[in-house]
Amino acid sequence: MKPLETAPIRILVVDDHTLFRRGLTALLMRDPRLSVVGDAADAGQALRRAQELQPDLILLDNHLPGVNGVDALPALLEAAPAARILMLTVSEDESDLAAALRGGAAGYLLKTIEGDALTQAIERAMQGDSVLAPEMTSKLVSAYRGAAKAGPAALAGTPSAGEVSIASLSPRELDILRGIARGASNKEIAREHGIAETTVKIHVQHVLRKLDVSSRVHAAVMAAEYGLL
Repeated sequence: MKPLETAPIRILVVDDHTLFRRGLTALLMRDPRLSVVGDAADAGQALRRAQELQPDLILLDNHLPGVNGVDALPALLEAAPAARILMLTVSEDESDLAAALRGGAAGYLLKTIEGDALTQAIERAMQGDSVLAPEMTSKLVSAYRGAAKAGPAALAGTPSAGEVSIASLSPRELDILRGIARGASNKEIAREHGIAETTVKIHVQHVLRKLDVSSRVHAAVMAAEYGLL
């Protein structure tokens, strides 16, 4: 019996540079697991295309004419409620990063990312992970510090209200947390420590539960804050 084929991830590309959109589309379409179903040059076009196409994932630049990408996030999520949105931008500004995550973005990537890494980030986002460019981890910590307007003691439970300490993690769970903070995938963490990927998934669930956080990005914030990178 022939196995069922998984439908490709349907992607909407939003960027105001025509050559970049075309190049990115060509790159993504080389992977049979991905399908670029449309593109847009500004927030208005993006809203119309998102509502029309109902993509699985939107790659969204921040520097758009008129309305910035981060400001368009709520409307895009309303237009395509099931879509995951990944920022793909040149901006390394921590305020843009914080605004994107507050606005509902599933991740924040830089345009310097390699093609294979972008594909992996898309797959992880579709699996429910929050993905973050490794270069932005320290900036995310700074953004949460600014939002909290407090010292490290007050941040021990951020970004959730949990009271669980990093000290509650086992040595293996600490290794897993360090991998998360580096932006490594479950497969990469498994390879590094010589364990099964399914085992890593279980450890990740335990880490998130013990830290009382809801995503890998939030766990990475805590890891960076406590000097585990």
